[in-house]
Amino acid sequence: MTDAARMNVESFNLDHTLVEAPYLRLADRKQLPAGDVIVKYDVRFTQPNVEHLEMPVIHSIEHMFAEKSRNHSDRVIDFSPMGCQTGFYLILQGEHTAGEVADLVAATLGDFADAAEVPAANETQCGWGANHSLEGAQLAARAFLDQRDEWLTVFAETRA
Repeated sequence: MTDAARMNVESFNLDHTLVEAPYLRLADRKQLPAGDVIVKYDVRFTQPNVEHLEMPVIHSIEHMFAEKSRNHSDRVIDFSPMGCQTGFYLILQGEHTAGEVADLVAATLGDFADAAEVPAANETQCGWGANHSLEGAQLAARAFLDQRDEWLTVFAETRA
């Protein structure tokens, strides 16, 4: 993509036909005026334009990851779903190696296996409390974890 055609949204400049999910990808790094650094990771569960996660599964992964990741790191700012339903954005405070991010994601998704419920999946704490799937979130987490050795390879042509 030429500089003239660059868009403001980082993911709009990513050629989604060249990536191969699952992966973790540093999507953005910003240094704020006070000097703090925030980083955004693309946590891609499914292959763009080929498969997607169903909304109750996405919703439950979002709730579970948002709650459980903070047991592993005090630097988690946000974990939010992509509108295309293929993954999530993980926003962290400070610099991290790819391995550290992978460890955080693995530890958090590992917590899903023993979960008996989706945190805050009720009408009082959630805007659509009935739209959840604990089993679907657990299956998606297990599938992602099973491919951990591929997470740091983003582009298909670099896969063995």
